[in-house]
Amino acid sequence: MRALGIITLLLMMGNSFAQNSLLTPEDSIARKQLINTIEQSLDLFYKEYSPEGNYDSIIDALNYEQDSVPSFSNEVYCERLNAMNEASPFHLDCNEYTLNTIKFFAKKRRGFARVVLGRSKLYFDMFEAKLTAHDLPIELKYLAVIESGLRPQVKSRAGALGLWQFMYGTGRMFGLKESSYIDERMDPEKATEAACKYLKKLYGIYDDWNLALAAYNAGPGNVNKAIRRSGNKLSYWEVRPFLPRETQGYVPNFIAAAYLLTHHAEHNIIPMEATIRYPQLDTICLNKGVHMASISELLSFELEEVKRLNPVYKKAYIPKTPKQQCISLPAIQIGQLVTLEDSLYRLEKMRYSVSTTTPPKTNGGTTAKTYTYHKVRSGETLGAIAAKYGVSVAEIQRINGLRSTKIYVGQRLKVKPGSVSTPKPRTTTSRKYYTVRSGDTFGAIAQRNRLSQSQLKRLNPRINISRLSIGQKIRVK
Repeated sequence: MRALGIITLLLMMGNSFAQNSLLTPEDSIARKQLINTIEQSLDLFYKEYSPEGNYDSIIDALNYEQDSVPSFSNEVYCERLNAMNEASPFHLDCNEYTLNTIKFFAKKRRGFARVVLGRSKLYFDMFEAKLTAHDLPIELKYLAVIESGLRPQVKSRAGALGLWQFMYGTGRMFGLKESSYIDERMDPEKATEAACKYLKKLYGIYDDWNLALAAYNAGPGNVNKAIRRSGNKLSYWEVRPFLPRETQGYVPNFIAAAYLLTHHAEHNIIPMEATIRYPQLDTICLNKGVHMASISELLSFELEEVKRLNPVYKKAYIPKTPKQQCISLPAIQIGQLVTLEDSLYRLEKMRYSVSTTTPPKTNGGTTAKTYTYHKVRSGETLGAIAAKYGVSVAEIQRINGLRSTKIYVGQRLKVKPGSVSTPKPRTTTSRKYYTVRSGDTFGAIAQRNRLSQSQLKRLNPRINISRLSIGQKIRVK
């Protein structure tokens, strides 16, 4: 509760700043520092309080050695599956097929379980929210585990793609679009929404979750043929011998994955550390096409992480489209990007547009080698400074002897003169407001108007986002 108290206090302090519209330069710096402190505190809160399970206490209580591989009797496995059955609409049957698969996973797929448990921190919260919204069992989140290992860019030999392994035709049927730059089968949220709709439709056909899972894997046509060949049986285990070989192992694999990810602690399986958790993410929608390398350079944020968190893009490029394309990053980086959005577009232009200017010459006809200096201010990154002066990060690093992109407040950096790009004055646009209706939430209003919650908060600093009232005016532009 101590962390929650700190965050509440910081947010209250933030509101007091917002109420004073006349800020001195010192106040402005203090406000930026406060916002940074709040964002860092929230980031720490999400890391500390994101559900971690109780595996440490279970492993300690069982006194396991570091590399021990526990095994249990069939009775214990069946007791655990029966307990899971009590809380689930699935038939997590305990039979020779599921027992053999569970034992195989527990012995031979331990590394896989560790990795998936780590990846689950980025996806399971979102899976559960969407499954609940569609009134579907949350155990279906384990389906993505056996489909893709929770890797949104994995592609099967048959051409299925994404966390939920949609084929091209099935993806289009459920609204997933594709272009030269984008494939929404790799979009975690849109693909999960499509998977919910497809699974709901399959369950409506078979009224049995195990048969619905088989149809998800093999297609309804193959399941229907297997039902006819079985003599019109409607139980998965009776139909199973007539299914394609791969699908015969599909439901046992699902049951084994559900079991092992639920009881990983009892099997001495410790999850891999999660670098980023789903609640830490935020989004910003961009007005122009941008290379991910520009974002990486501007924010001093790893390019591979930008790619990993935005798998919907086939290339490391976010195109400009009639409907703005958005990018997901940790909330701290999104906050920086909101502030530095103009710098991002200048950096993009400098990096990828052909320059027609010539460098300044001295009287002797050689390039001038004089420099000016920039003093680093709070919140600045090396990428933002480079964009401001129209030079590359590598150039600043070279002339200052920097081995990394880390800089500190007050540091004096040499930059070339004459390269300063005067920012274009912002065009004034008329303000636009949204009237709150019944059932609206702050997040839904942001999404409807193609804004991140951070952007919407900055437009409405005095609004209590948790207490919206019908008829209230929210600025959205």
